[in-house]
Amino acid sequence: MLVARAVKEALGASSMIRKMFEEGAELKKKYGAENVFDFSIGNPDLEPPPAFHRTLLRLVTEDAAGSHGYMPNAGYPEVREALALKVSREQGVEIDGRHIVMSAGAAGALNVIFKAVLNPDDEVIVSKPYFMEYGPYIDNHRGKLVEVSAAPDFDLDIDGIRRALNEKTAAVLVNSPHNPTGRVYPQKTISALAEVLTRHGRDTGRYPYLVADEPYRELVYDGAVTPPILSVYPHSIVAASYSKNLSLPGERIGYIAVGPRNDDKDVLINALVYTTRILGYVNAPALMQRCVAELTEVKANVDVYAARRAAFKKTLEGAGIEYVNPEGAFYIFCRVPGGDDDSGFTAALKKHLILGVPGSSFGAPGWVRFAYCVNENMIRASAAAFIAVRAQWQAMSM
Repeated sequence: MLVARAVKEALGASSMIRKMFEEGAELKKKYGAENVFDFSIGNPDLEPPPAFHRTLLRLVTEDAAGSHGYMPNAGYPEVREALALKVSREQGVEIDGRHIVMSAGAAGALNVIFKAVLNPDDEVIVSKPYFMEYGPYIDNHRGKLVEVSAAPDFDLDIDGIRRALNEKTAAVLVNSPHNPTGRVYPQKTISALAEVLTRHGRDTGRYPYLVADEPYRELVYDGAVTPPILSVYPHSIVAASYSKNLSLPGERIGYIAVGPRNDDKDVLINALVYTTRILGYVNAPALMQRCVAELTEVKANVDVYAARRAAFKKTLEGAGIEYVNPEGAFYIFCRVPGGDDDSGFTAALKKHLILGVPGSSFGAPGWVRFAYCVNENMIRASAAAFIAVRAQWQAMSM
């Protein structure tokens, strides 16, 4: 039986991150895991905080009646209230549980949002480079992704976004801290974007949603702060998860937060609840909802990632490879030495058992992304291999 044409075409360009991850598994079987430097996927190796394990164990052993049954599609009311307090602190707004819809991770949240707000051929503006799954998420709901290249320092190009806005623009999607660059957009950038979107709304009568994808919100360094979105622009929505912040990617738990000044916010929230149901999520996992409601004050151990970042920067500097200094998340974006052949450079890295993801996968030819959510010893052990690749690559380019 044939599969859908669109899916068949997509399979040919399936996620390079997953491809490299799977190739890494094969290399580890062949050469031993200790000899393969797998920086391909953002799968945190840190265990969740001890408070998570304690909470999980207690909730499982309580065996309360109905604790594994259905609840309202938006999530347990008490969980939504707990998350609303957390979001209010982070976003500088006053919201209650009605503004929260629990989701199956940030990916589930984004699909719920786009299903709720997109009409056929509506456009979503995204700053390039960007997480490669954004395209399929938007296409799932018959929208069109519109790319706007980032500024040279990978900040948002506000003027470029302004030029891309039109009557079909339904949303602008931002991701900070950013995958793949590690950039944290400054408050002035978010404020400038809000001004542009407000002006566009006044001129056209359609205010685009500002959708913030924030799975890395708490993973920031050197005093950086992820700026609030909900308090800056009325027509804003946040998609967040605990996959990265608390190292729970496999548990698929996240939430959507709706800005309190959104026009017809009750209609929007009802739409998000409805699309949660009809997309087949039905509700976020019950056990994980109850867990995270008790962990709103628990933070990721950023110091560990900061040490790994420092080790990776030192490794790259020793090999003479340029990089963007990550302000957040756990990725480091590196320039291909002497050219734009990121696929060729990735292949050269793989010969030395180093796995990264070519920047073309993110819409940025000439770059390679490495994930440093791995053991620091692996990062340090890779130094000789990076030096060897750099020397070989330079010789090939002469």
